[in-house]
Amino acid sequence: MSDPAMSPNLEASAVRELTVKDANKVALGALIGTAMEWYDFFLFSAAAALVFNVQYFSTENATAAAMASFATFGVGLLARPLGGMIFGAMGDRIGRRRVLMVTIVGIGIVTGLIGMLPTYASIGIAAPILLVLLRVLQGLFVGGEWSGAMTIVVENAPLEKRARYAAIPQIGSPIGTILSSGGFFLMTLFFSQENFDAFGWRIPFLVAIPMLFIALYIRSKLEESPVFTELLEQGATSKSPIRTTLRESWKQILIGMAAGLLGIGGFYLVTAFVVWYGVNVLGYSSRLMLLGSIIAAVVEIPVLIFGGRLGERFGASKVITYGGILSAIVAVPCFFLIESGSDLLVITGMTIAVAALSLPYAASGTVMTGLFPAKTRYTGVGFAQNVAGMISGFIPLGATALVAAAADHWWPAAAMLVFLSLFTAAAGILTPRMSVDLPGFKH
Repeated sequence: MSDPAMSPNLEASAVRELTVKDANKVALGALIGTAMEWYDFFLFSAAAALVFNVQYFSTENATAAAMASFATFGVGLLARPLGGMIFGAMGDRIGRRRVLMVTIVGIGIVTGLIGMLPTYASIGIAAPILLVLLRVLQGLFVGGEWSGAMTIVVENAPLEKRARYAAIPQIGSPIGTILSSGGFFLMTLFFSQENFDAFGWRIPFLVAIPMLFIALYIRSKLEESPVFTELLEQGATSKSPIRTTLRESWKQILIGMAAGLLGIGGFYLVTAFVVWYGVNVLGYSSRLMLLGSIIAAVVEIPVLIFGGRLGERFGASKVITYGGILSAIVAVPCFFLIESGSDLLVITGMTIAVAALSLPYAASGTVMTGLFPAKTRYTGVGFAQNVAGMISGFIPLGATALVAAAADHWWPAAAMLVFLSLFTAAAGILTPRMSVDLPGFKH
């Protein structure tokens, strides 16, 4: 049973008796975890645009401070592939469920500590250094969280319904955005700018601690993947998941990375960068830009559900291809709307851009999990997703630099979104021929 060729039939057999009730329970548990994961992660994203550039990086040049802040945002994503590798290998050896309990604890504790961190004015250069270290730790834990949640969801769903259920953990992203941007939005309403800068921004970070206990309780009810249980019983788990994945599935890692790049990097571009650009270059209020992020995230939720249903019916790879093309088409018009100066049009531009790139994002989990055999799936998905995340983390930084070089014009950012969209669309075309052939699964 150690023959990798046996893996697809073994997997099909393991999930044959699964019901919709089983899948719903696991999907909900995974969603709670990913919502907290993205809440914590997007808190840092919003704070990088609104707070950290002022509180932790002392410079007279606003663009330089923003670039330093976005660089710190990106550094956490550099740690994600390492976290995906470490926790992915653990998940492929000792089980998906155990590892997911560890990652959620790590993410919650680190976020709470960021909320307690003294500023540059209090402790000088130690403040940005500690901020970077906490961001790296956060990146390590996040690196193992999404890939594990996605793996355990698809392995607890009937094969023919995997695309539908793989879209559910993705809803954690807009929920996290709504909670994090909403938290900052409420703080700007309740506090003056002075009090917000002094302590108000810390409150959303500290809220991560009670959220952690809720997430832990719900996640403790998760069942282990029947696919992993079957692998364990048959002695078919991989002894060295990292080496096996890099040797046998390196092409799949690259394709999976490309498939996921628009959903992560494009989202950071339309939220983190656009929030900074709107406030600092176009002179919009931070409340308007946060409200735009919140509304875009609210609209994203039904789009993700719709994308999952499309993937179930037509195949996830087609959703990625056509969704990427749609995102490329609307990119420039959306930036025209964002630059218009009208509150309604600004919010509309952000919302349409996020909705378009959310279609490929809805299908990316289905595609990534389908690229790798069960015995190295957690590791493979961790590599693919986190390399995409690592690259994506520097997209706001790159957009800030290019826009500054273009005399603060928005066109380089729009061009980046078009490129990301077409790059992901091309990955959708290549995906089916690179994937594991699972009976009853539509690529």
